[in-house]
Amino acid sequence: MSTFAPIDEQLAYLKKGAAEIVKESELRAKLEKSRTTGKPLRVKLGMDPTAPDLHLGHTVVLRKLKHFQDMGHTAIFLIGDFTGMIGDPTGRSATRPPLSREQIEQNAETYKAQVFKILDPKKTVIDFNRRWFAKFTADDFIRLAAKYTVSQMLEREDFHKRFAEEKPIAVHELLYPLAQGYDSVALEADIELGGTDQKFNLLVGRELQRAYGQDPQIVLTTPILEGLDGVQKMSKSLGNAIGIHEPPLEMYGKIMSVSDEVMWRYYELLTDVSMPQIETMKRDTHPMQAKKDLARRIVADFHSADAATKAGEDWAKQFQKHEVPDVLEQVVVSRAKILVRTGDLIGIQNPPSDVTVLAQDRGMKLAVLVRVDKLLFESGMALSASDGTRKLKQKSVTIDGETVEKPKLAVQDPPRPLVLKVGRSMKRVAIS
Repeated sequence: MSTFAPIDEQLAYLKKGAAEIVKESELRAKLEKSRTTGKPLRVKLGMDPTAPDLHLGHTVVLRKLKHFQDMGHTAIFLIGDFTGMIGDPTGRSATRPPLSREQIEQNAETYKAQVFKILDPKKTVIDFNRRWFAKFTADDFIRLAAKYTVSQMLEREDFHKRFAEEKPIAVHELLYPLAQGYDSVALEADIELGGTDQKFNLLVGRELQRAYGQDPQIVLTTPILEGLDGVQKMSKSLGNAIGIHEPPLEMYGKIMSVSDEVMWRYYELLTDVSMPQIETMKRDTHPMQAKKDLARRIVADFHSADAATKAGEDWAKQFQKHEVPDVLEQVVVSRAKILVRTGDLIGIQNPPSDVTVLAQDRGMKLAVLVRVDKLLFESGMALSASDGTRKLKQKSVTIDGETVEKPKLAVQDPPRPLVLKVGRSMKRVAIS
């Protein structure tokens, strides 16, 4: 008696949030064979450890691997410790600088820990493609290269564009899709997962399996997740990402800041809630309550249920009751970096017009002057001092509950911790 769920039930779960399946009829056939024989499918997801930390955008495809795992299939998370040294040319207009072996190994260790935030560590196969590529000889690479043509490679949009614009394409970049494709041969993958930007590489694997006498793998792609702005893809470099290691309250607050439209997109791609349930929520649940539930689910996934509950309570204090949360991230800022002039003492009975004095500090006799734009930057609440100035002009900065618009702030000496709020972000800042 098969332990696998009925095929239609599996397909409905596996297709949730999928962008494309090549080919769905073949996936159905493989699922039917698996259910008949009782043998799980081998489902591969490869990631090159090119950065030490993952954000929620990376977890979209990881969650799809979990879905196959939930259905009883073998989840293989492949760390590209060999391909990472080549550098994936996907979406690149110039050659990517290769990482060192040491960088790759350090990042690979963090990946192993992070993926188990989603995948079941007892049921997940972790592998490294250096296991087979370390044994490859020059003869092996020549035989692999003979399986694919230059014209096929130039069908890839980014290669074709660079070739047409007479921009250099290094030979090792042409090897990348072949190396990634060969991973599927080495693992005898039934299915390979990846973002929509990886489609070309995944299809190369499908063709190489045919060339090596294997049944071609199914290719399932997932969408690229939009960031907090709801427009551009989630990226730390664009400042619109949610890192999976961020503190619970920060993660919760960022999720609460997204638009209602993006919220439903996140439900589809970042949770295990079924599409029928999501459609019911759209009809019957108030958007604010739905967003709180989404934030709670995501924080619980990467921290704990208790941490998610606490983050929700603190967020409500911060933004709905205008109280300071019990748990608030604290940062330390060097006074030397933010003082107008080091050691500058002023009397504040008649402060200059460009200086803010907080109500609770009006009784102090001496103060040091700090530049608010630099305070915002050094505390991580602005991307730069000029960005801090923009936030002041937008009247989005409050310190200890008072809106601050002036470029200088009188702070008692020695300085006490300040509760700094910019938009929806809040931190306690100690000046040392």
